[in-house]
Amino acid sequence: MSGSAARTATADVVCLGESMVTFLPSQPGRLADVPSFGRGIGGAESNVACALAAAGHRAKWVGRVGADGFGDHLVDAIAGYGVDTSAVRRDPDRPTGVYFRTATDRATDAHEVAYYRAGSAASAMSPHNVPYDDLLTTRVLHLSGITAALSADCLALLHDLTAPRDGRPLISFDVNHRPGLWREGEAGPEVLLALARRSDLVFVGKDEAEEAWGVHGTEAIRAALPEPDVLVVKRGADGVTVFSRSGGGDTVTTVPSLRVDVVAAVGAGDAFAAGFLSATLRDLPVRDRARHGHLMAAAVLTVPGDLTGPPPRAYADRLAALDDEAWGTLRLGPGWTVADGANEEVRVT
Repeated sequence: MSGSAARTATADVVCLGESMVTFLPSQPGRLADVPSFGRGIGGAESNVACALAAAGHRAKWVGRVGADGFGDHLVDAIAGYGVDTSAVRRDPDRPTGVYFRTATDRATDAHEVAYYRAGSAASAMSPHNVPYDDLLTTRVLHLSGITAALSADCLALLHDLTAPRDGRPLISFDVNHRPGLWREGEAGPEVLLALARRSDLVFVGKDEAEEAWGVHGTEAIRAALPEPDVLVVKRGADGVTVFSRSGGGDTVTTVPSLRVDVVAAVGAGDAFAAGFLSATLRDLPVRDRARHGHLMAAAVLTVPGDLTGPPPRAYADRLAALDDEAWGTLRLGPGWTVADGANEEVRVT
């Protein structure tokens, strides 16, 4: 962990960002054809906080919501996972953001998302109105590129938080390149690259790096991001490659993905980050950090929504410790995280 000796950590991880009320379709189809929606919550950073809290860590979410019913729902729902929401601020002049999505995989052309977040309470976050004491008294501060895209004030906040300072917590940054969020004329890819280079632990997708920065292959991504002590390159079904600085150079660790019977392909990236961070907080080996990321992602992939309870820690530790051959034979389906640990075959098929 990068040093926070100057401050006493009041949380294991603090996650800063926008959370929104999400409306999930009652059936597949175009947004124009879906007759009704169920209410949930969504937000990259709050998803990570919820997963970490459910896994037994002291997690805090810092954000802004409107002084409205949707804001009430978000704060209550996130706190329900065990997350500390005491640093969330209410904005009397701006609304809580909401969005609607279809049931299809977001990687397909049929997937639709309708955001209603312009001018939201979260977009007004700035270095002048967030509680820095809460943000800096933690072992890990987790940020994402989504926040940088919300407004000039939000970008200024991320620039300030990633700046070198005495006692800075470990800065975890998920690139989360969302081209549709950046305003015309803004150099989103360049901004995200600069923020990633100022961070200690970075998560980025291989395809994401190709789209944003035009770099191809894991080695080229590391060359574009030489500064972070740990760089996690997510390669989809091919697994992840982790570059971890040790001594004068990198140790490169490649961990295959799990075979998963997918129910809904949403929330997996946030869950992977939570699993990796959980294992990092426990100072587990790099291979096991990546495996815990895969296991947390598998938990979310086998349920309909963006969030679910993680597998029990002792069970996840047993799976993460399997030899390479046994790891490669795992197949996880719905319900694998909640079955009786004495009967593992009902969870791993």
